[in-house]
Parts: sequence; structure tokens; C-alpha cells
Amino acid sequence: MPNRLIHETSPYLRQHAENPVDWYPWGEEALAAARSQDKPILLSIGYAACHWCHVMAHESFENPEIAALMNERYINIKVDREERPDLDSIYMIAVQMLSGQGGWPMTMFLTPEGKPFFGGTYFPPEDRQMGPGQMMPGFPRVLQAVSTAFQTRRDDVEQSADQIRGQLDQHFQADIPFSALDVEDLATAEQALYQEFDPAHGGFGGAPKFPPGMTLEFLLRRIHRTGSWRAREMLTTTLERMGRGGIFDQIGGGFHRYAVDDIWLVPHFEKMLYDNALLSRLYALAWQVTGDDLYQRVANRTFDYILREMTSPEGGFYSSQDADSEGEEGKFYVWTPDELAAILTPDECTIAQRYFNVVAHGNFDGANILTAPREPEQIALELGVTDLRQQINAIRQKLYDARSLRVWPGRDEKILTGWNALMLRALADGGVALDRPDLVDAATRNARFIQANLAEGARLLRSYKDGRAQIDGYLEDYANLIDALISLYEATFDAGWIAWAVQLADQMLAEFWDTERGGFYDTAVSSETLIARPKEVFDSATPSGNSVAAEALMRLALLTTRIDFQSRARIILETYGKRAAQRPTGFGRLLTAYDFATGDVHEIAFAGDLNDDATQALLGVARGHYLPWKVVALAKPDGADESIIPLLTDRTPVNGQPAAYVCQHYTCQLPVTTPEALEKQLGLDEE
Repeated sequence: MPNRLIHETSPYLRQHAENPVDWYPWGEEALAAARSQDKPILLSIGYAACHWCHVMAHESFENPEIAALMNERYINIKVDREERPDLDSIYMIAVQMLSGQGGWPMTMFLTPEGKPFFGGTYFPPEDRQMGPGQMMPGFPRVLQAVSTAFQTRRDDVEQSADQIRGQLDQHFQADIPFSALDVEDLATAEQALYQEFDPAHGGFGGAPKFPPGMTLEFLLRRIHRTGSWRAREMLTTTLERMGRGGIFDQIGGGFHRYAVDDIWLVPHFEKMLYDNALLSRLYALAWQVTGDDLYQRVANRTFDYILREMTSPEGGFYSSQDADSEGEEGKFYVWTPDELAAILTPDECTIAQRYFNVVAHGNFDGANILTAPREPEQIALELGVTDLRQQINAIRQKLYDARSLRVWPGRDEKILTGWNALMLRALADGGVALDRPDLVDAATRNARFIQANLAEGARLLRSYKDGRAQIDGYLEDYANLIDALISLYEATFDAGWIAWAVQLADQMLAEFWDTERGGFYDTAVSSETLIARPKEVFDSATPSGNSVAAEALMRLALLTTRIDFQSRARIILETYGKRAAQRPTGFGRLLTAYDFATGDVHEIAFAGDLNDDATQALLGVARGHYLPWKVVALAKPDGADESIIPLLTDRTPVNGQPAAYVCQHYTCQLPVTTPEALEKQLGLDEE
């Protein structure tokens, strides 16, 4: 008989619905059962694309004997970390306190009140030698030992749990002194990054290497601000190595989660929506700055991958694709020379092997992860072929079609508001940068999907699947969506998106703001009360809600003249800015907000018919250059949007000609009607 998880919508939870474990989802039923039966809670947290989560499930949770031991001694709760980032944040900090390391699957043991007292990550089904003098205890041994300790040394367990809870409160509620914003902090952060930079292969530190999208965007800002050669070296080396490496799917587009080596060759093959949102936008903006065609190709192919494989019929974006297929990690993505020969003509096979760096013995378990270490033009000279780029595109399509006949990796089709908003912003900004209206259309469709299915006015829900939306939205859902709606407005000039963004911002301030210490909590004041109220500013795989909120509120303040938005944003930066400068790899998104706050920001108001070529020519100046320190608005002839966007008040065409008003701190220069004059006011004529 299936367990209670059969009624959940999360694909990760439903993967465990047929386990012999008597799983509960997180909720009052499970907590009440633990209290009434006076049993400890075994809390298992993971996600659908997690390889080691699948391994532990097969080894232990599907094992009847281990399941019987779990059912006898524990109340067992399974959590999807992507649906419940609050629980994941609290208990991840706890497991790091207890064991010195974290990761997924996370295996935590709690008192009936939900207080952690022991935990770890993956446990094997039996004792296992991990190295000289290193023995990892098997999961049954752990289950028995923890249960015995709970029953026979309850006072010690409770004391330990209380200590950990106190440490959690200290972690999330630390008093941090304010520090005035100082542009030199940004230089300090750049220098610190250079100390960790790998000049040979790009990225920061050694293996494993995660794509540092937010940090790289900060470096893009540094190039814009100072022309820094260090920032340019770090940015371009990393973007090139990632775009040519195995971490990028050279056939289907899109980025895998991370590289297990330090050269971006062998990835952990899962694909996450948030990585591809952050990186597609970054590559599009980097192309604007450098003109490097590789960046343009990577951005376009990543966007195409999202629209083709990760978009629901209704316009929502799915969460992830697994690393495994047919029980093997990466099997879907790798190739042998014989497989290529069976699909391609002999001439095509020669080109493919040379371009994708295919070798007979393989570079991954006897097969090849495809890379693209050289430009087609280099290989064309070697082979004497004139139309090699077109041939490679045809080869890529043949291989994609053949790969599509393989067993596909599993896909987590739940739709998360915060992650969708990251992709929404990427599509809006990328559509403008790459001049792709189809991307802006996809962003608009996604915003309408969220509004129809994951919002009740200014209140957001977190997760949607199979027609059901559930779980109160978190800070990251609100902050990411506000940020995305501003970009969508700048791409479409539909003021309704700004009106909604203001509603969401007011809700965010009311529900999440910390009135005592400043900054935002991750959970709403009206949400479920947990053993601690998480408040994170660290930018990890996804940007923290505080980092995104800081810049989003500043952008929104410039459009709406809401001083309270501006002041809250500055409090965040004055609280955490110094820490970000000292630990820049963990605060990439916060540093971009810091850069915006200390930049020479322009408010650019256009007045004219959007369909007029002269208006488009003016807009092209703002859209055709990388201008991170700006907000853009368009006044309609009837003045209808002025009540929503006060920046547009009294912005009218000049002598019947579309005009641009360049302002700073709401003080404007004389309006201009030609692209050349606008370029001069923005300082672009000096480029």
C-alpha cells in the first residue's frame, strides 16, 4: 500500500510514496504523532534531481528490514527542500553544526518538538570503509544507536537539542553593526576574488567547481565601472571555459549543475532551472559588453533549451532534470565513436570528432562527454571546409534527434514561483539584449501564469503542480518576482507589471521585514512557526532573498518615488555590505546590489508611440548597450501610467517628436530627440 506521500504533488515526495517506510509529509499530523507517541522524528530532506538521494532511497528506504526499523522507532518525515527552503535552511545549519558538513540527502533526528539533536547526510545500508582509519556507520546501526540514546539518555538528548536551538537563534538573529556604503568595498571584493581565481581554467578554487553566475555578474559590473583587467580576465576566462566545456550541454544546450573536476569537463549531469536562468542572462549581457560570439551562442542555445524542454504547456517552467537515466549518471548525454558513426556520414563523423574532441578511449567511463574547445573556423582551416559552422549545426541537430530516442532523464515538473521568476527576468533581459521578441513573449506568458496560478493578489504561493498551488510564498519568491516584473516592464512597457510589483513589495515589507535588526526574514510573520525563523543573506546556488530585494527595491523606488523602498534597501546593504566585500564568492548577488547603490544611476523616461521608428531608435540606445545603472520607462500619450510610475509625470514628446528624458535623482537634463544626443547624455559617445 502506498504511504501518505501518494497525496502530495511534489515529484520528489511521490518518488517515495511506494516505499515500505511509513512516511509523513511535514505537517501537524506528523508532529502530533511524534508528540503523542513520544517518538523521535527522522527527517529526510532531498530533492528530485539529487543523485545520492536516489542512492539512499534504493539502498535503505526500499529495504523492508530497514524500513521496519524506521517505522518501529521513529516518526518518519520526508521533505522536498525545493518546496520547503525554510526547513532546509534551519536543519542544514543544524547538521553543519553537528557534523561539520552538509549536503543532500540530509538525515536529521529531532525531538518530538522538532528540535535537532543528531544528524548527517548520506548513510550506507551497512558499515562501510571510506578510507584508512575511516569507517562510515551503516544506517541501521545509526537508527538503533540514536533510538537507544533517545530512550535511555533523554535528558542528554534534550540538553543537546536545546543547545543547538540556541545556536540556531544566534545564527539567524546576530546583531551586525551598520557600516556606511563605500565604493572601495567593491574594489576589496574584486581583489579578494582574484586571490581565489583559477587563471588556467577559470572559476574560483578547485574541484568541484560550481558555475559562479552571480559572482561573474559582479565582475561584469566592475568592467563597466572601472575597466578592470582583473575583472575582465576572471569573467572571460570563466565564461569561455564553461561554454566550451562538458558542463555545457553541447548538443541540447543548457548547463549541468557543476563540474566534479577543476577543468569544467565532467559534470554532475543534473540540470537546474535556476542555474540556467542565471547563466543564460549572464552570457547575453556579457555578449553586449564583449561582442564575443561564443557568449551569444551559449545564451541563445540555453534559452532555446528552456523553451523546448523545461516549459509547461501553460507557460510555467519546470524545476530540474535528473542526472541519471536507466540507473546510470550521464548515460543520456555521452557518446562513443561507434554511436557517432552510426548516425553521421563519414565526413560528418570526421568533423564531429574533431570539433567535439571525441577520442577512441573516451573521457568518461569509456564514452565521451562532448566539449567544444576550438572555434569552427580553426577546424575549417585544418579540414579545408568552407561552411563548417553550418555543418556543425546540422550535425548537432542529427545528434539531438538521435539522443531524443534514448531514455530521457526524469524531470521534476513542479513549478516554483521564485525559480520561475529568475527565469522570467532572464528571458525579459535576454530578449532585449539579444533582440529576441520570442523570449520577451515567453516571459510575459510566464508572468501571467504566475499571476493566475500562484498568486492571490499580493499574496504568493510557492509551488504548483497538477493544478494545485500550495505552501505560503517565501522571501525569495516575492523578491525574485518583484525584480523580474521590473525587467518585464522595461521590456514591454506594460505598467500593470509595476503596479503588481508595488503590491508585492508592500506585502513583502509587511510580512518579512525584521523591525529590530533590519533586513528580511525568509518566512512571513503569518507563516508556520518553526523552531527558528531563518534569515539568510548568503548567495549560494540561488541568490538570497535579501540580496535580490535590495536591488529590486532600489529599482522600484526610482520608478515610483517610494522613499521607503530605497531606505529599506540601504539598510540591507549597510548591514551586510562589509561582510560581502570580505567573502565575495558567497555574496555575488549582494555585491551587484551594492554596485547599483553606489553607481551613477540614470532614470531614463521616453515619450512617444512604441510603434514609431523614431521611438524605437531612441530605445535602441538604452537597449543596445550594457547599462546596469539605469531604469527605463515609457510615457503613453494619454498619460495613463503616471499614477503608477511617477517618473513619467509631464514626460511628453517634443515638437511632435519622440523624446528621451535623462534624469538623476529626479533632476533631468533637457529632453533629446535623436539617438546621438541621447548617447551623449548617457556618456556612450565616449565608448
